Amino acid sequence: MGGKAATKKYMIIKQFRRNPRRIITITIFISMALVSCQDFHQVDKSGIGGGAVIDYRLEYKAYSPASSDKIISRSHYRDKLYGFWLGECLANWTGLVTEMDKIGNIGKIQTGDFYTREDWGKPDQPSIWGEGKPSSISPTIDFIVEKEDGIWGADDDTDIEYLYQELLYEHQTSLLTGAQIRDGWLKHIKADEENYLWVSNQKAFDLMKEGMVPPATGDPANNPEYEMIDAQLTTEIFGLFAPSRPDIALAMAHLPIQTTARNNAEQISEFYVTMYSLASSIDENRSLKENILWMADESRKGIPNDTYPAKMYDFVRSRYMANIAWEQTRDEVYKRYQVDQSDGYDMTSKERYCNGCFAAGINFASSIVSLFYGEGDIKETIKIGALAGWDADNPTSTWGGLLGFMIGKEGVEKAFKRKFSDRFNIHRTRIGFSNNGIDTFNAMTAKGMFIVDRVVQEQMGGGVDLQNDRWCIPVFGSSVPAQPK
Repeated sequence: MGGKAATKKYMIIKQFRRNPRRIITITIFISMALVSCQDFHQVDKSGIGGGAVIDYRLEYKAYSPASSDKIISRSHYRDKLYGFWLGECLANWTGLVTEMDKIGNIGKIQTGDFYTREDWGKPDQPSIWGEGKPSSISPTIDFIVEKEDGIWGADDDTDIEYLYQELLYEHQTSLLTGAQIRDGWLKHIKADEENYLWVSNQKAFDLMKEGMVPPATGDPANNPEYEMIDAQLTTEIFGLFAPSRPDIALAMAHLPIQTTARNNAEQISEFYVTMYSLASSIDENRSLKENILWMADESRKGIPNDTYPAKMYDFVRSRYMANIAWEQTRDEVYKRYQVDQSDGYDMTSKERYCNGCFAAGINFASSIVSLFYGEGDIKETIKIGALAGWDADNPTSTWGGLLGFMIGKEGVEKAFKRKFSDRFNIHRTRIGFSNNGIDTFNAMTAKGMFIVDRVVQEQMGGGVDLQNDRWCIPVFGSSVPAQPK
């Protein structure tokens, strides 16, 4: 943006800095000035020496913070959101190399011994659908990175989350309706050709094409795939939209989760959403390892004790605390839940394809292995997730995104000792977005921050302090979120 538009942009920001309340009266001028492809929705402080990034479509209301409010820097949070997208993409593509390479030796599909730490850096073995060939992404098991001049490709672990963020921003809402979810899916997912949907997501999409609206699309009476993994890889981001307030995050995620999941699969998805929200409540004086354990144990409290997700969590945690090697714990998970079908996990007896290798349960147990044994180290967590087995790109994406958020953009770059691309191609898997589907992490994080602005005001009853560029968030229990429709 240059010339008159840039001059007008500067004048608007100058006015705002002198009198913040005037911003409400000049939103039309802002919308006229900001017409670039990615930045039309924001006023950026770069080069001006102060001020805050704002959403011109949101009325920022006056707020008097309480002494008990949690204070979160908006600019720091934006950096964390960048770390989330970067960490998730990196982990997603790394996990795709070993996705479905190892699922055990029950039934018709035999995949041999599971990977161990010794397999890192060695040749990738064929997946269950690999036709005897290694991954086309990489012939060896290693980190997959996108150089600064490259573009990260969307995948099913990132694209529906991207879609939900777009829908929240487009509809200027904190709580999506069933109709908004259906219409968004139908608009942005290919109807006939390869659409990167599987199991419950695909069934829900088919039902939407027939006119069904969520949450009916995830009801077991309509969707026999409701126990599969889908919801847990499409909804974690809602935890980031409600920092430190899992009650609000779960209200926001309720309908998106029920779009494809129920019962145990729903509880597992809620666990991940809670983890993501609690990432803003950690004790900065404690190590990442200690904070991860605290977040996980707090999230476990939301799972009923008599369910198999609770028992899976408790089993893996007990083995970790007993200093059992992660490979042995993973092998015991396989025997306990797929061979012996303990703790009510009977997926193998249902004779699903690959013994339910896409199921929410077995992949949840595997994800807890990589979470605990990774001990907050993003590289080690991704490594273990990629080697642990089953739908390996899902646990890696979940924890890569969470840890990327916790350490931020610079933390990810420091861990890998390099810079990465900041561009993202949503049209690799989805359709109908602007700029031919090429987005940037910077623009994506701005929208995420604006969604949090709205959530803080509308759902938390808190405030956005633009003078100090921070959120003032009432503590848990001080407000009651609206219920999704």
